[in-house]
Amino acid sequence: MRYLIAPNAFKGTIPADEAARIIAEKIGETSEGVCVIQPVADGGDGTCSLLIESLGLEKIPVWTLNAVGQPVLGYFGWDSRQKKAFLDISTASGIGALEMHQKDPHLTSTFGTGLIIQKAVEMGAEEIVLGLGGSATIDLGTGILSALGILFLDENGREISAFSPSFLKKIKHIQKSVGLPKIRFTCLCDVRNPFLGEGGAVIVFGPQKGLEKNKIKAFEEDCENALNLLIKKSQKVWSDQPGFGAAGGVALGLSMFFEMKIEFGAHYFFDLVRMEEKIIKSDWIITGEGQYDSQSDQGKASFELLQLAKANRKKIALITSGRGGEGSGFDLVLELSSLDFNTLDFKEKARENLSGLIEIAVAERKFD
Repeated sequence: MRYLIAPNAFKGTIPADEAARIIAEKIGETSEGVCVIQPVADGGDGTCSLLIESLGLEKIPVWTLNAVGQPVLGYFGWDSRQKKAFLDISTASGIGALEMHQKDPHLTSTFGTGLIIQKAVEMGAEEIVLGLGGSATIDLGTGILSALGILFLDENGREISAFSPSFLKKIKHIQKSVGLPKIRFTCLCDVRNPFLGEGGAVIVFGPQKGLEKNKIKAFEEDCENALNLLIKKSQKVWSDQPGFGAAGGVALGLSMFFEMKIEFGAHYFFDLVRMEEKIIKSDWIITGEGQYDSQSDQGKASFELLQLAKANRKKIALITSGRGGEGSGFDLVLELSSLDFNTLDFKEKARENLSGLIEIAVAERKFD
């Protein structure tokens, strides 16, 4: 028996690569089958990190700044043959590394991500593959643009420092550097929100990133004013698009001065790691995610794996919490026990639950 172990991250508890190892170890303890590990992602936090590992790319370390300007060691994956760099915005500008009191879109910036991109440019990068999940920012990518040579000036014509409070509000003029790098961006994301409006970056994601509700309207006005200045300087014909709300408008800002395309969901990831080839060679595909629900059919990795498995007449199992996977077409649905997220050890409990669930499934010969 050949098993393809391909879980997504169990959000907030177990990263995809760790979940894959836990599943493979438990199957390996009691089964004579072969486990092939290929953790998956669909544009969310950590997508490029998984791609870097899966593709065996060289990791280039870069000292940079986090979302509030503190020094951190970041990295990008380097494909020298294609002159392509892979990085997640969360590596430097992620919300997961911030304390609660540091979360504030008036202060946070993607400048540190821009410094990593600049290093990739110095190495000869022609394309940047940028994962947009997990950002702490709503800055229209102005931090990245600043690091790459776009100057943002205040009312007195002075350059505004990247982590200046209310950065967007202070912008009155924009200057484009003559030496702006000639690179293109492929932005990976798992949300289709536009930048402005009820479903946009500020209203939907602002509170998650520390924006107080009574400041939402004023902050969105600051964003809109900054956007109008970007449009004026770039002379681009602009319309809001799905995905422009991801990572606080990064793809939108980049599109003003660089060639940029957005890739949604798991398709891009699956193509690069040759997922269908792995499925064809397998008897069972075992996937999973924290909560399989009605949104999962919008490009989520587990749903896309289901489609590929069925197209190739392979059996597929889903590991998830709740009952959202029932009746969805999976050959086997394994339900994880509920967690108490108020306890300090909930992540360790999540690992124990996953390990125990697989142990029972193997003992009951669920994968035969």
